[in-house]
Parts: sequence; C-alpha cells; structure tokens
Amino acid sequence: MKLKTLMMTTVAALGIAAMSEAQTVGFSQIGSESGWRAAETTITKLQAEERGIDLRFSDAQQKQENQIAAMRSFIAQGVDAILIAPIVATGWDSVLEEAQEAEIPVVLLDRLVDSSDDLYLTAVGSDLVHEGKVAGQWLAKTVGDAPCRVVELQGTTGSSPAIDRKAGFEAGISGHANIEIVRSQTANFTRSLGKEVMESFLQAESGGADICALYAHNDDMAVGAIQAIKEAGLKSGTDILVVSIDAVPDIFKAMSEGDANATVELTPNMAGPALDALAAYWKDGTMPPKFIQTESALYTVNDDPLGEYEARKDLGY
Repeated sequence: MKLKTLMMTTVAALGIAAMSEAQTVGFSQIGSESGWRAAETTITKLQAEERGIDLRFSDAQQKQENQIAAMRSFIAQGVDAILIAPIVATGWDSVLEEAQEAEIPVVLLDRLVDSSDDLYLTAVGSDLVHEGKVAGQWLAKTVGDAPCRVVELQGTTGSSPAIDRKAGFEAGISGHANIEIVRSQTANFTRSLGKEVMESFLQAESGGADICALYAHNDDMAVGAIQAIKEAGLKSGTDILVVSIDAVPDIFKAMSEGDANATVELTPNMAGPALDALAAYWKDGTMPPKFIQTESALYTVNDDPLGEYEARKDLGY
C-alpha cells in the first residue's frame, strides 16, 4: 500500500519544549467544499492538539472577505502565528503586511498567493502543476493513439489549484494531438456542481457519446460527475474514463467499483510540516524554506483501491 502516514505518531522532545508555553495559532480555512478540505481541517486540529497548541479556527465559507476578516481578528488577538489556506491567489498584500507589522508569522497551507514571499514565513503544499501533469500523462498513456475528447471540471476560478492543475494537465497531454479538451468549466470544487456541470457536458456532447474522458481538478467534482454519467445510462470508468486529484476515500470506493480510473494524491496533512517549521522558528528563529513540498502519488485501479478506501475512511474526510 502506497498510503503515506498522514498523522505524526511522536513529537520530538525539543519541539515539545519549544511550545511548552501553549502557543496560540489562528487557522483560517476556506470552508468545507470537499471531503479533502474537511480532512485537512480535522488533521490540522489534531496536529495542534498533539503539540499542545491553542488553535483558533475560522471557517471562511469560501469567501475571501471572511478570511481577511478572520486574519485581522487573529492579529487583534495577538496570536503567535496564523495558518491560512487562501481561497484565491490575489488580494492578500494589505492583511499580510498587517500581520508582518504585528510580528506574527503567516504560513500558507496547500495554496499559494501572488504576494511577495517576504510577507509570509513559508508555504506548505504539493506541486499543483505536477499533479495535473501526472493526470494528463496517465490519460495519454492509457488512450495511446486513439482519439480522445476530454471534458474538464475546473476548481474555483482564480484559485492556485484551478490555475495550476489546468496548466499541468495541458502539459501532460502536450504533444498528443489525438487528445483534445473540448469543454472546460468551473464546478467550484463541489460534488453538487460537479454533477450539474457534467450533466450539461453530456447534453452538449451527444448524450456523452462524444466524450472519451473526464478530468476533474478534485475528486469531489469527479464523484458528482460519475453520478451524472451513470444517470445518463453510461458506464463511468469504461464509456468515459475518469481521472481526478486528491485521493479521498470516495474516489477509491468509486475505483473499486469500476466507476473511476485514476487519482493523484494530495495529502491533507499540511499542518504537520507547518507546525514543525513554526516550532523551529519560535525556538531560535530558524527560517524554513519558502516552500515545503509534500509528496504526491498516482493511484490507479491496480493499487488496491478498496484497501486504500478502508485505510483513509476514518481520517476526517
């Protein structure tokens, strides 16, 4: 099984000593638009609890103005650090400058911003372009020289995962003239919109007969799309190939049932590396690299999807 350990089982004695005074950390989460996002929230809370950190949580409900307000509230409270999963890439300069002036280090989780990296301590995440590229390369290898018309479900418009996963997928299929993205539309990373947008794709493409494959920027949109495909009387995973990103339990269940073909892992444990970096910074001012990259892996139907589902289903997804 390729599943990487999502939770740390021990904390170094040095790290415990460094945070023995119960550091306070604000955490501004995007929302709960997907199973992966819910797992990130759960694991972040557990990682903080494990270290004795007072975590103050704010759910932005997918609105940037709520995140900015939460950050300003954390600054006013005088927290020791702020974790934020930014909903979009732009519009953060002012509030990041306010945190810097208050000498509060900010760590980005799983998404990047367009601001100068001088305004935050570090960012923890995967290589989003690489994720999309792996998905595209898998499709290119799977279909070979056969013509393949692809429909794409994009993530939230303007978010770094949507931008980078699209660019990566296009790079992955580059040079394969037989593969063409014929329709691409946002479904906002949600299962319900994934189903709704896929229904429109099916209607526009001869009831789905003209669609070779679906590429979704996250698994939740793919799961919603799978429902639409099945309701249209087609066999998801066979009539229409399905490849997506995140590696959440439900996509493994779909793979075990033959309804999906491949997923690229995005670990929800961004907080572990983030809090490790903060512990070192609090202890003696050690500066982490500006980007701490997590590992991703490709899973297909040959990688014991039912076993992966069982291993992940209780991790907060």
